[in-house]
Amino acid sequence: MPAPTQKPARPKASPPKQEPQPEARDEAEAPYEGQLLRLSEIMGSLAYLRDLCGTDDGEMFHTEMSDLLQAESGSEARRDRLAGAYNKGFTNFETVYHSCTANAQNLMGTYLREGHSLAHDIVSRFGG
Repeated sequence: MPAPTQKPARPKASPPKQEPQPEARDEAEAPYEGQLLRLSEIMGSLAYLRDLCGTDDGEMFHTEMSDLLQAESGSEARRDRLAGAYNKGFTNFETVYHSCTANAQNLMGTYLREGHSLAHDIVSRFGG
């Protein structure tokens, strides 16, 4: 008697290909994130410039940044972005200015006004 013919096995369906997913963010970005990054950069700039120009209150901006990092506690990545912006502001001026010039003094005034405006806007629009 001839062997029964077997139907060829049906190939198993392979799972649908999944598109690579963008890296998930561990937190939603705050609507004021850009302003906060700019404020952090300004505080770093002022920390350097204020001490360079003899006001000797640059440490106040360092303390304010530490307070900001604590208040905006989020992921490590977020704290790193904010601290990175502060450090960028500090080192950008550290590499260019080695003595207090008229331009450095003008920049301090401009940055104080911009920083005040940003802080006021963030607090008034988003609470604080």
